Parts: sequence; structure tokens; C-alpha cells
Amino acid sequence: MNAHYRWVIVAAGAFMGCIAIGSIFSLPVFLAPMSVATGWSRTDISLAMTLDFITMGIASFGWGVMLDRVGPRMVLLSGSTILGVGLVLASRARTIEQFQLCYGILVGAGGGAIFAPVMATVTTWFDRQRSLAVSLVSAGMGVAPMTVAPVAARLVTTFDWRFAQLLIGVAVWALLLPVAFLVRRAPAMRGKTAGPRPNWAPMTVREALTSPQFVVLGLAYFMCCATHSGPLFHTVSYAISCGLPVTAAVSIYSVEGLSGLFGRIAFGLLGDRFGAKRTFVAGLLLQAGAVGCYYLARQQYQFYLVAVVFGFAYAGVMPLYAVLIRENFPVHIIGTVIGAASMASSLGMSLGPLAGGVIFDTYGNYGRLYIGSLLIGLGAALIMLTFRPAARLRQALQPDPVLSAE
Repeated sequence: MNAHYRWVIVAAGAFMGCIAIGSIFSLPVFLAPMSVATGWSRTDISLAMTLDFITMGIASFGWGVMLDRVGPRMVLLSGSTILGVGLVLASRARTIEQFQLCYGILVGAGGGAIFAPVMATVTTWFDRQRSLAVSLVSAGMGVAPMTVAPVAARLVTTFDWRFAQLLIGVAVWALLLPVAFLVRRAPAMRGKTAGPRPNWAPMTVREALTSPQFVVLGLAYFMCCATHSGPLFHTVSYAISCGLPVTAAVSIYSVEGLSGLFGRIAFGLLGDRFGAKRTFVAGLLLQAGAVGCYYLARQQYQFYLVAVVFGFAYAGVMPLYAVLIRENFPVHIIGTVIGAASMASSLGMSLGPLAGGVIFDTYGNYGRLYIGSLLIGLGAALIMLTFRPAARLRQALQPDPVLSAE
């Protein structure tokens, strides 16, 4: 296989991530029209998104195990099919319970087959420029709010929400299924080389998931996502409470998203140059500092300045998890390990929205949310500083000659 095909894998992964993540996170666009048309409360509709996070996390682990056994193509085809089914059935739901089941469970299960498996697959294709490759895939996912969301908004203003969501489900099938056929195992993972390579120290899944390396990475991943999930979900409400107009407050998300695109690429380049761990720790500290600065923001320009730094940092560090896992665990179980780490991240993401709501309802403001997030973010950086590669893997991590060829 031509070594340049690995960039086809990157492009396919970025495209699939954009469509899948964009379709999943189009729910906020449908929130108001759905509530008006059905009489369902926004809280009940939003609960479907919470279920989606939890299901995605659990499913990511299962899809990761399947990835190691059957390869990426079958995983992506299956996940894309389930994702489309979930969206189509959700558009036909007659009760809120049916909608929560279809969107929260089926859509989450299908979405879990995209992010972690794609990241794991890309890491197996690269020994050099690995950080840049996974960052490009992550950047594709990062543009979803700026591509799929506007399309969803146009559809829901032209048609009713049911037909609009039905069209998105059909589009998922039409766009993702053909592209999934482009994704294949890396040369080092095929045939007899699909098992542990001779230069890898033996390691089972159980040993990997109970190793100090995974414990540190999993805990850091959980705390990192817990750090930014609350601010991501509640900053618009916080800005409005500070006196910003609704339009200006919502635009903070756009600033974070645009800055995040640059962050993903920049951290990928920095990770290749200075090492993933060093870059990662710096990003965690920058993210924690930005979260703390949100607590001090009161004016619109202050929110924008913080949003630039926050978006750059939180989006930039996310792809480095896959790089660190690839560097420290055998390639034949990489899908399982990345899937397990993704489960930890999804659980962390599920905490922030709930914590912010409880804090605001209890104290009448969001101050303690940002202070708590700052402390959790600093804790994530401190935990990551304790990370040390296993001695038996330091010598085992030899570049694969097929993947290293230019």
C-alpha cells in the first residue's frame, strides 16, 4: 500500500467526524421548534443529549474492542447505519420517551463508532507526524458546528422539525456509508501482523487498562473534559447574566469554535516537535487558566478574549490523548484502549452541565462553577505530570518501517 494513502485515511476520518458529530450536535438547533411543536419541555428534550453522552462513552469502548477484531471498515459501516437509524426514528417519535430512547441511545451508540475508532485507526497509520494527523481529523470534527448546524437551521426553518431531522438522518447514510469504504487497516495491522509485533512487549487488554499509564491518562482525560464541559454548556447563560445581549452571548461559542480550529492544528505541530506529553501538560494549564479568567470576565470584549484562549486550549489538547495512547500501548489493542479512554472522557463531559445547573440553582450565580473547573483543570495537569511510559514499552516503541516510509 502506498504510504501516501494514509492521508486519504485522515481526510476520510475528518469528513466522517464532521458529519457524524455535526448531526449529533444539531439537537440544540431543533430545541425550540421541537418544544413548540410537541409541547415537550426543553429539559426533557435536553435529557436526550445527556443520555447521548453516556451512551457514546459506553459504546466507544465496545466499538474499540470490535475495531481490534474486525477492523475499521465494518465498525464505521455499522456505526453509520445505526446513527442514521437513530435520527430517522427520532424524527418519527410520538412521545418524549420514544425520542429520548432513539436519540439518546441509538444516536449515541452510532456516534460512538466514529470518534474513537477513527482516531485509533489514524494513529496506526502514522509513526511520524502522528500528532498532526490526529489533529487534522479532530479539526474536521471541530468544524461541524460551523457546517452541519447552519444546514440544520436552514432545514428547520424551511420544513417542520420532523422532516428536517429525517433529512439529516438520510444524509448521514448517503454521506458516511460510501466514505467508510475508503477506511482500511494500516499495513502493519493486516494478516499475520495483526497481532502483537515482535518488537512489542507482550500486553493483554487487562494489563493495559490496569496499568499506571492508562490510569493516569484516563483520569487526566476525565478531569480535562470535566474542566471544560461546564463552561462550554453554561458560558452563554453566564454572559447573559452579566448583561450581554443574547446574540452577543451566543457568539462566544463561535469564537471558541473558530479558535479551536487553530488550536487543533497548532497543538498537533507542537506535539510532533516537542513531544505529546509536554505539549499536553502545557495545554491543560492554559485551559485551566482560561476557565479561571471566565470568572473575571464582565464585558463583551473580555468574554471574546477569554474565548479565544479557551477554545484554542481545550480543542487543541483533545487529539493528543490518542497520540499518547498510541505511543504507550501495543498497536493490536489500540482500539480497545482508546475506546476505554473515550468512555472516561464522556463521563467527564456529562458532569459539567449538571454541576453548573445545580450550582446556579443553589447559589444564584455561576461563580463556583468556574472556580471548581479551574481547580479540576489544575489537578488534571498535575496528574499528567506524573505520567511515565512503562519501561518495557520504551524499548518496544520502534517505528514500523512500512509506516515510516515517505
